[in-house]
Amino acid sequence: MGVVQPVDEDGAVDPWRRRSRRPRRQMPLWQELPLLLIVAFCLAVLIRTFLLQAFFIPSGSMEDTLLVGDRVLVNKVVYDVRDPARGEVVVFRGTDRWAPQVDGVPEPGFLAKLGQTLGDLVGVSRPGEKDFIKRVIGIPGDRVACCDAQGRVTVNGAALDESYVLRDSPLDLPPDARECRSRRFDEVVVPPGQIFVLGDHRMVSQDARCQGPVPIENVVGRAFLVVWPSSRWSSLPVPETFAEVDAVVAAPAPAAPAPVPQVVPLAPLVGAGWLVARSGRSIRAGRRRLHS
Repeated sequence: MGVVQPVDEDGAVDPWRRRSRRPRRQMPLWQELPLLLIVAFCLAVLIRTFLLQAFFIPSGSMEDTLLVGDRVLVNKVVYDVRDPARGEVVVFRGTDRWAPQVDGVPEPGFLAKLGQTLGDLVGVSRPGEKDFIKRVIGIPGDRVACCDAQGRVTVNGAALDESYVLRDSPLDLPPDARECRSRRFDEVVVPPGQIFVLGDHRMVSQDARCQGPVPIENVVGRAFLVVWPSSRWSSLPVPETFAEVDAVVAAPAPAAPAPVPQVVPLAPLVGAGWLVARSGRSIRAGRRRLHS
């Protein structure tokens, strides 16, 4: 049986088509592997820049929701379509009033700095000195204060049952504008374009009680998942207590009372009508007498 040769329209053997059916040469592994690594690195940088980023928790200000050494996954696109909501855990860049909260970090050497740089590109390094993670308590226009008769934070008059706060600040310490030592603080009306944030470990958290609200434009994203260590894998949902605040805000304003119809006594009107009619008759009679 002969070998079938590819031919062109005139019936002649087509050498180009014959060559095109030859198997392609595969790239050697030593060339393919670096290329795959470069592609994977570029994808990781793009994902870290625009979509998701992993953050390392350096301090205990969010205990026991988040522990030192935890790594959380942060959604960086959610706030491009909406503003932060009450109860969400957010990562943000602090303003000039916010001090670093990194516990016991030694000065890194050259190799450590290089590793941090590469890790930052893919989003697995330690946070910068101005990166913070807190829980949103109030959004623009909210009235946030502490405390009610039971020592709870209130938002728009609704008290929060914060079961996630296991170590709260004492009530009897005098407020300090430079350090968040006391649980008490005067009512704050959250300015437009800003959020009021608190740490879950109120005894050690330096937050909006003394550092002030945070501009929404400084928010990096929402922390929604603890990804490391594997034993602490869990989501970070909004606590149910914030639904009560939403209900207060969404409650319709009391309806204005219906206007009370004014009752006009009929007797004076009847009397006035009788006088007008009588006067008219008198005038007409007078006119008749003048012309008669």
